Amino acid sequence: MPDKIAPHFLMSTSNGNGSPPSSPPASAIATTIKPTDLRGILKYVPRFQGQIFIIAIDGGIIADDNFSNILVDIAVLRSLGIKVVLVHGIGHQLRELSVIRNIPITNADGAGITDAATLDLAIRASSRASHALIEALTQNLLKCATTNAVRALPLGIIKGVDQQFTGKVDRIDKDFLSELIDRQVVPIVSPIGFGPDGRSLRINSDLLAAELAEALHATKVLYLALSPGLEIDGHIRREISIEALNKIVQDEPARLAEDSRSKAVHAIKAIETGTPRVHILDGRIFDGLLNEIFSSEGVGSLVYGNDYQQIRKARKSDVRLIHNLTRNAVRREELIHRTQQAIEKNIDQFFVFEVDENIIACVTLYFYPDRPQIAEVGSLYVMPFYNNRGIGKKMVDFAGMVAKERGATTLLALSTQNFGFFSNVCGFEETSKEILPEARHRSHEESGRNAKVLLKQL
Repeated sequence: MPDKIAPHFLMSTSNGNGSPPSSPPASAIATTIKPTDLRGILKYVPRFQGQIFIIAIDGGIIADDNFSNILVDIAVLRSLGIKVVLVHGIGHQLRELSVIRNIPITNADGAGITDAATLDLAIRASSRASHALIEALTQNLLKCATTNAVRALPLGIIKGVDQQFTGKVDRIDKDFLSELIDRQVVPIVSPIGFGPDGRSLRINSDLLAAELAEALHATKVLYLALSPGLEIDGHIRREISIEALNKIVQDEPARLAEDSRSKAVHAIKAIETGTPRVHILDGRIFDGLLNEIFSSEGVGSLVYGNDYQQIRKARKSDVRLIHNLTRNAVRREELIHRTQQAIEKNIDQFFVFEVDENIIACVTLYFYPDRPQIAEVGSLYVMPFYNNRGIGKKMVDFAGMVAKERGATTLLALSTQNFGFFSNVCGFEETSKEILPEARHRSHEESGRNAKVLLKQL
């Protein structure tokens, strides 16, 4: 895992109060730039260059002391060739104006009724938030533009209640936004859309971020919130699949903290419409945005889509196919010989990878009864025609994901010929055979294969 990333090794254009700092002495630069920082960030750069990130900033974060640091982080992303679109909320500013002007509001987040007075304050609040973004981007030497790229329609009457001036996204002018991005301009999209008649409608900013991600084919949505991440059952969940989150939202929504529900719902929407990853993190953390993007652990919550749709649990009808698939590897002593009967007996441990309904790869995942925190991945085999396509790594990653979801904290692999793949590609490290539970240690010794024992923390 890379060390914490210091953004100032690339640029430092703003200090804590938003004004340009004086040049630091050479000694200060030397203590900021670390080889580990550079190595950590550089391995991600080729993956993200030229891709679009939607960054949604809650209104409360715009008002927070860390806001100027977030804009420095965004400047770093732009310097690395990552395209950025900014969406902002206005809940904080709207509540503040409501108090100052003594005007009650019907809804703060754009998900409920918006009456005329609330809409008027929302427009003013949006102007304040957009201006704060323009000012901060200007201080970081970035070109930007507020847009009218979102066409909206009234939400209408829901369960007999007129939502008045609350809107839903009808269309996003993606050509307009793409042109701005291509001209190195950062688009700023406010939660105020415009109807066919040009009139304003209030839109929920979480929803707006998901809609923009779909329209622009974004790689990520990053929600910068006033909470540490996605809170489920009273704890911050560091990562969760869309399937697991959708089940909670649909069947047990009370398990989600109130301030996590909107982002959970719209994270699901973003992923279902093609965005691979959604991050929810605390916008008050210094360097939090960069650490979330450029480190394997991150600082917030990751909601991910199913990269493994071609992987499924094996069925009894697959036994013969698995046996035939692995015969050559057994002959080369890459895998332990298993009879069809042995495969059938342990079919629950197998996962297979299908292409056009043909099994082209398999892997096993075994949990030790006396050590439930440890799981072992094995019997990994990919048909030679499909080598060098990342399928083997995907199978191992999938097994690790399943193991983690079932409570394991350590994943083991035993290998005689492919230990380089496990260490160099999958991130395993060689360890002592003494880590093996007693029964597994005994079978390892009795086999005479002298397989290396490799470990990966989940």
